Amino acid sequence: MKKFWLWLLAVVITLGSAIYQRVTGPTYPFYGSVNFLHQQIKFKLPRSAENLKNCEIIVNLPEKLKGVTQGYLEFKKLKSDHPWNILTMKEQKEGLIGYLPKQPPAGKLEYYVHLVSNSQEISLTGNNPIIIRFKGPVSRPVLIAHVLIMFLAMLFSVRAGLAAISRKEDLTWLSQWTAIFFFLGGFIFGPIVQKMAFGVFWSGFPLGHDLTDTKTLLIMIAWIAALASGRKTRPKRGWVLAASIITLIIYFIPHSLWGS
Repeated sequence: MKKFWLWLLAVVITLGSAIYQRVTGPTYPFYGSVNFLHQQIKFKLPRSAENLKNCEIIVNLPEKLKGVTQGYLEFKKLKSDHPWNILTMKEQKEGLIGYLPKQPPAGKLEYYVHLVSNSQEISLTGNNPIIIRFKGPVSRPVLIAHVLIMFLAMLFSVRAGLAAISRKEDLTWLSQWTAIFFFLGGFIFGPIVQKMAFGVFWSGFPLGHDLTDTKTLLIMIAWIAALASGRKTRPKRGWVLAASIITLIIYFIPHSLWGS
């Protein structure tokens, strides 16, 4: 019965870390609200898009602002000296819609959304632009396999750490499956996903500075060390606990923080 509760706790911790990583990542949509002409406007601006087509930017407007509010997009390539481009947004039933031009895989734009009515104007995000990254389409089965395997890897990592604390379980199979899942998810399916999305298999250390790849490498090293601590017997509990804690800390670093 105790093992059931340990597995349940591991699932809760894993789900929590996955949700945290998702919503704090730089590719998660930016949610916000502003007051314009005494009306509240809630909005969601994309920070990631497939490059099969131009990216839709939609702003839903309150009834009182429809028909009397115009909008335009101001954008340029990230970290470039190019002048800002201006694109007028079009009216639609729910409000305004505009389109950012698609970019090559891993291409990034910074953009503002401006609303104008008579002599009043506002930027939805103030002085801070939204950064959007474009990616190529990824096969859904491959992506699902990658996400599922990485979830299992994290689940077994947490469960191994809890087992190391309880001191009443054999850590060998938990540690082995953790390492296997991280290898499959991070070094087999992960590079395939990245190749589809951004055109490269690996861009972390030592070949590049992609943080997601580098995080995966550090986690793999931690679990190899944990397994190596018990080459002739069982993995040492201290090493397994350390690997589990390192994994959890790394998971709390937002996904795709430095991009590809």
